[in-house]
Amino acid sequence: MATQVTLVASAFLLVLFLPFSTSISHSHRSAAINLFATSPASLEDAYEALRVFEILGLEEKKTHVSGDACQKVLENLDSASPLKDLFYALKVNSIVKCNVNSNALKDIASRLKATVHDASTLLDIYYSIGGLVLIKDQDFNVDEYLPDVDRLFQSIKALGQSDGRWRYSSDNPESSTYAAGLAIEALAGVISLASSEIDQSKVNIVKNGIVKLFDVIEKYDDGTFYFDEKFVGEEQRSSLSATSSVVRGFTSFAAVTSGEINLPEDKILGLAKFFLGIGIPGDAKDFFDQVESLAFLETNRQVISIPLILSLPETVYSLTKKGQVKVKVNTVLGSAAPPLIVKLAHAFSTGAKDSAIIDSKELQYDQESGFHVLDAFPKNMDVGTYVFVFEIMLHDSGSDKVYATGGQIPVPIYVTGFIKANNAEITVADSDLGRAQTQKKLDVAGNDVVSLSANHLQKLKFSFQLTTPHGHVFKPQQAFFKLRHETKVEHIFVVGNTGKKFEIILDFLGLVEKLFYLSGRYDIELTVGDAVMENSFLRLLGHLDLDLPKAPQKAARPPPPPVDPYSRYGPKEEITHLFRAPEKKPPQNLSLIFLGLILLPSIVFLVGLLRLGANLKNFPSSTVPATFGILFHVGIAGVLLLYVLFWLKLDLFTTLKAFGLLGAFLMFVGHRILSHVAFTSTKLKAA
Repeated sequence: MATQVTLVASAFLLVLFLPFSTSISHSHRSAAINLFATSPASLEDAYEALRVFEILGLEEKKTHVSGDACQKVLENLDSASPLKDLFYALKVNSIVKCNVNSNALKDIASRLKATVHDASTLLDIYYSIGGLVLIKDQDFNVDEYLPDVDRLFQSIKALGQSDGRWRYSSDNPESSTYAAGLAIEALAGVISLASSEIDQSKVNIVKNGIVKLFDVIEKYDDGTFYFDEKFVGEEQRSSLSATSSVVRGFTSFAAVTSGEINLPEDKILGLAKFFLGIGIPGDAKDFFDQVESLAFLETNRQVISIPLILSLPETVYSLTKKGQVKVKVNTVLGSAAPPLIVKLAHAFSTGAKDSAIIDSKELQYDQESGFHVLDAFPKNMDVGTYVFVFEIMLHDSGSDKVYATGGQIPVPIYVTGFIKANNAEITVADSDLGRAQTQKKLDVAGNDVVSLSANHLQKLKFSFQLTTPHGHVFKPQQAFFKLRHETKVEHIFVVGNTGKKFEIILDFLGLVEKLFYLSGRYDIELTVGDAVMENSFLRLLGHLDLDLPKAPQKAARPPPPPVDPYSRYGPKEEITHLFRAPEKKPPQNLSLIFLGLILLPSIVFLVGLLRLGANLKNFPSSTVPATFGILFHVGIAGVLLLYVLFWLKLDLFTTLKAFGLLGAFLMFVGHRILSHVAFTSTKLKAA
């Protein structure tokens, strides 16, 4: 039987082939076009689409959205519009540069100034101050400076908590990480709108609050940092949304203040890893939060270190194909890194961390591809899982303050190869004496099968060896020995490792109950698979005719055979139906004669009416009796029409339903008209 990759190993390999820590790439641009393809439903959606297109350099798509966006901006730049709509209208206008009247901006600025001093919630303060900052950047003729900024600064700071989080209002005791980002961004806006310099002690208090907020940051084992949202309000925020809010807040605050914020470099780099580790979000809001946060981390090089991302296009390498380890270093948005050296500090096997197989090796830079390349693996590197520890070293020592390299960067590496299976042997022996009755050798890599027989007083022993390309003993993740009875009942056994070989011994005397006392033919299968094994296989070894004693009355019965899903849910057998041959029809002339006989009573009825002298002299002349008379005759005509329809197309049940309704109608109007005729007749006789 041809070997085939097992399901578990192939699925694991598929995961391993994913790239390591990739920056923003062309895939993000394609995803952005798809996610923001529909017309924005709100100004917030329009801003997110425009901002993403601006960051990713999709000017054509940005122009496509600008037309409809400008119309919405002009409609919402009204003093009566909600604060949130005003805020996002100004944000959209900051990108598309709509033709907004300066007088309208002055009116909006006046409203926002009045609102910010009377606001009681953080969101109202955030939208008001954010709107004034946007007006300041868009029109220099508007007086956007805030009076009494010290009181406003203190009112925002009063909502802060000791752990660096913020509250949405003084009435709400719950603190929020997302609100912290909004508050810090609002404080940055207050500083930029102040007509005079803010007291440096107050600025330092906010900086200390940012540092405290980073003290409660969450961390993964791979060095990824993120902020979690503990607050549960009307709208639950995700970790991505909370982290994005904090990044937007502290980068905005750092941009308007002097001095540095004492934030560890590894945490800034860990935040970049968090955003990039998400991959490509499928939600437009999450996509915007990811891309904009990465843009803030990259573009604020004067206030924070720009993270440099070390990425590998693949982390699985084959000894058979002799692949090369390729490393690329970019910024988070995929821009080129400054001149640098990538050094492989050391590499070790996950099973022997203390012994390094590579120590301090510089990778060669390929200018055409932009990759740093490790030409070949060491000769002593065998199949298995390893950890390569890289270091990024900048050529210019002054760049250390501009870029965050992350120190030593561990990367998991998987080295695959072709595993040899040999010395396979299967034996049937007596249980008591251990004497071999049948012993056969197998070529596991080939297609040969064996035929064996045994009874309940014997044992089955199977052993084989696995060796790597360098001749070392290989221990796979899975090694299963399966017996399948002719009734489809399966029994799976784990093959144990006894040092240099794998071995399993089945004592049938102790397995009779597990085998449900089922005698007969068993198929023998071997499954061997591992993530680093290029030739994982599931192989039929042969057949075993097993003779077991009869089952006692109280013995467990074998489970019912599994239902084949195809037979249960697949297409059913086609049903062929033979219709009865149509009966022979009578001649046409005979049919016409029969039709004439059917119409004959109607002709006789009409002749009879003429002979009897039927007339309309007694038809009622009054309005109401005349109406009932007309309806009665219409009902009679309806009954005749129903007969015709029954003859032509209606079935019996439909006809009876219609006749029931029509009959009730005829009884009513007939009773009324006959009552009138009887009354008139009685009156004439009395006269």
